[in-house]
Amino acid sequence: MTATVDQRREKLVEVYNEAVVCERCPLSATRNQVVFGAGNADADLMFVGEAPGAEEDRQGLPFVGRAGGLLTQLLEEIGLSRGDVFIANVLMCRPPGNRDPAPLEIESCHPYLYEKIRLIQPRVVCTLGNFATKLLTGSPTGITRVRGTPQVHDLGGRTVFLLPLLHPAAALRTPAMAETLRADFGTLPALLAQPLPDEPGPQEAGGEDPPEPAAAGVPDADQLGLFG
Repeated sequence: MTATVDQRREKLVEVYNEAVVCERCPLSATRNQVVFGAGNADADLMFVGEAPGAEEDRQGLPFVGRAGGLLTQLLEEIGLSRGDVFIANVLMCRPPGNRDPAPLEIESCHPYLYEKIRLIQPRVVCTLGNFATKLLTGSPTGITRVRGTPQVHDLGGRTVFLLPLLHPAAALRTPAMAETLRADFGTLPALLAQPLPDEPGPQEAGGEDPPEPAAAGVPDADQLGLFG
């Protein structure tokens, strides 16, 4: 029997309760807070970044710095808000000095990420930057070679479209990258409308053709509100 939205959300809160006391890797000794992720627990669109930064570690929320501001802006430009999507990271704890995630840290944290994907059931997962892209595609190919081109993957036991995107932090440093990221964001509405390979096509459902995708503890009330 398929779980209801409320059942999946309740399970997500259970996973959150486990995550906030996680000690699977040494980052548990240096973090201020676990940054589990936030947004719509039944989102069709999910974003996966790299790891929390200093402000995220302080607030316990993902993408709240300058890169998060750009992400919010780009969502608004395609008619979406942060409340419409779910945002997470490969790591839930900040690496000291914002260094790159270490293999042990990724290995320790990735089961949580896959469980989030399984429970949220997104149609499209956008990977932001190299670490998320390499983890979820299972390929060592760098982000600049694969960005903007949708892929099909099985993640958390579900078939999803995966769209690799440049990380907003990189786009803030380079204007040309910002325009590339904006253009790739513009392909998301069509991709969200595209039937997944395991779904009936529009003709089978009696509708019109959709656009083609572009080529190429117990939590407190605030924490419960993370999963809208």
